[in-house]
Amino acid sequence: MSGGIQWLVDQDDWQHGVVFARGIEPEELGVRMGGTPGSVVSPITDTEAWNMVLDLATDDDDVVRVGACCGWSFAVEYGMGDGGDRLVEISRNGVEAIHLDPSPDHPPAMFSYARDGADVCSFGIGEEVWRWGEQPDLLLPELIAAGVLHPDGEYARPDGESYLDRDRHTLALIETRFGLFLPRDEVVNQRLPAFLI
Repeated sequence: MSGGIQWLVDQDDWQHGVVFARGIEPEELGVRMGGTPGSVVSPITDTEAWNMVLDLATDDDDVVRVGACCGWSFAVEYGMGDGGDRLVEISRNGVEAIHLDPSPDHPPAMFSYARDGADVCSFGIGEEVWRWGEQPDLLLPELIAAGVLHPDGEYARPDGESYLDRDRHTLALIETRFGLFLPRDEVVNQRLPAFLI
């Protein structure tokens, strides 16, 4: 699968946090994430971004590569990534912002949605019964319709379902609800503008 966002779980090791923002250009998203314009001189590949992070040899510096697709700007995080911590700030002045964090060191993967400077709705993917934010039930109708939760808020997914299928199911409803698309070929194979964070 090359479109949408579900392909993220099909990677051997989902390591990229991704921030989506609607209402600002990719370069502005990089700046709102803490990047300095010109801090990475030319567009770089996925491999070059990982190599930059390794060469920095500090947990304080990260790299993001930015682009745009289907009305959303996106930033792919390399290193520790703190897009989730910056999401409310990214969303200021009427911007919508979404953070998908694979949380490889402390599962589950996380979904967060902010709008106009406020944390609207967040939850763990696979732990959708626990939601928080100013509108924690924002996606409850979609979660019920997709068979993730029962109307009483309890889990509806089958026992023994693989975590990949479970995560893909929830990403599918997030993808549909917000019209998200992360172009796999661009992210994996092509050069994108980047910022040192």
